[in-house]
Amino acid sequence: MTFKRFVEIGRVALINYGKDYGRLVVIVDVVDQNRALVDAPDMVRCQINFKRLALTDIKIDIPKVPNKKTLVAAMEAADVKNRWENSSWGRKLIVQKRRASLNDFDRFKVMLARVKRGGVIKQELARLKKEAA
Repeated sequence: MTFKRFVEIGRVALINYGKDYGRLVVIVDVVDQNRALVDAPDMVRCQINFKRLALTDIKIDIPKVPNKKTLVAAMEAADVKNRWENSSWGRKLIVQKRRASLNDFDRFKVMLARVKRGGVIKQELARLKKEAA
């Protein structure tokens, strides 16, 4: 099995630990075998350990250590935010955040909707079995 996501300049990564948890960043330089210099439009450029990064499939074409203006322009040209939100990984994280923000009554309404959906599926399955017999 070959790797498809490499640590490289321009690779978009997701921070999976720390105060910036859940933020998309771009690798702008590799410091050493354990750390990378990352940047995003809404954060200060900093070093971060590879263990705290999850590499995505998205890669943008940027030079090594670009200035903020060049980085933002490249991210907008590559449509990084939209590509992330349309990926299955991004959609899954959006759903997780939405569910985490539900209050008790919203969770109750979701439970009732699931019960109702299950009943409709059960009725339709019974109807199809009856027609097939």
